[in-house]
Amino acid sequence: MEKGDLILPEDFPALKNDAFLCACRGQETPHVPVWCMRQAGRYLPEFRESRAGKDFFETCRSPEACCELTLQPLRRFPFDAAIIFSDILVIPQAMGMDVQMVAGKGPTFPEPLKEPEDLLLLKPKVDVNKELGYVFKAITLTRHRIEGKVPLIGFTGAPWTLMSYMIEGGGSTTHSKAKRWLYRHPEASHQLLRMLTDVIVDYLLGQVAAGAQALQVFESHAGCLGPVEFKEFSLPYLRDIARKVKDQLKESGQDVPMIVFAKDGHYGLEDLSQSHYDVVGLDWTIDPRSARERTGGKVSLQGNMDPCALYAPKERISEIVKRMLEGFGTRGYIANLGHGLYPDMDPENVGAFVEAVHTHSRHLLNHK
Repeated sequence: MEKGDLILPEDFPALKNDAFLCACRGQETPHVPVWCMRQAGRYLPEFRESRAGKDFFETCRSPEACCELTLQPLRRFPFDAAIIFSDILVIPQAMGMDVQMVAGKGPTFPEPLKEPEDLLLLKPKVDVNKELGYVFKAITLTRHRIEGKVPLIGFTGAPWTLMSYMIEGGGSTTHSKAKRWLYRHPEASHQLLRMLTDVIVDYLLGQVAAGAQALQVFESHAGCLGPVEFKEFSLPYLRDIARKVKDQLKESGQDVPMIVFAKDGHYGLEDLSQSHYDVVGLDWTIDPRSARERTGGKVSLQGNMDPCALYAPKERISEIVKRMLEGFGTRGYIANLGHGLYPDMDPENVGAFVEAVHTHSRHLLNHK
């Protein structure tokens, strides 16, 4: 596996649990697979211990640290998939922007993009192997260390979500600075979105080459766009990413499932189900039966329990899960939360969620 310090993506251990990949493709599974967004995170005491006193992005650049953080939740819970520990903002960094994780504030860009001419400050062409090779090394190392227990998911932020961070300079409730660009500088906005799309495609292909077995694209800021802006500034780029990645993988005979998660993008459900992705991730504000109807069986669905439901007693969590499974059905479905786990959640309740998904789905499948 290792030659000197080089970890190579060859001779990966055989996959023992493929329920997640089968569900992505709409195939039958012995139970409904389940994983959680942000399952490697601050709700775990061992995560907080590993990360204590360390710079966030320094951790992201350490393949060893990322591998350890990715594996931590699997030691506790029988999740059906792992997602590599990293961050969506490694892409703006690779394009030449300074991004820092500030305690109590979150991700911060000391010098955000202000005007269209600032696009000249970004690298016109990014060598992803040089700039983001540390993510690829983390994926390869984790594929070996996971020992085929479950599949490993790679991910990226979507162009509009990344653009929003790069202009806002951090998190925002209104996204008004970024949206100002859409209305005042549509051409420059499309130029930036195209630049981001090109890097993202190379980045995702690099993740697959390194060993990622599925890919998720996070359009976390879909909800601050209306249907018209979504169709102009988000959807075309989401489609481009899936199409280009799939086309290139097809040439080498690979088929890697892709998931799109557009948070709060209810209006885009029909479009997203026809945008070359295998799976559409849903937040908790969408009714499961309605989502099934609107996507017309074209894709598998993932989601969508309200993360705050994990604050409920365990029996209540079990009831909520049962209702969710009855709404989605057991085929072409991956159980997840409608967004990521929060830092103050009790790991035991996360365990109760996973157990409820497995127990209720097996029961439903046995009584079909």
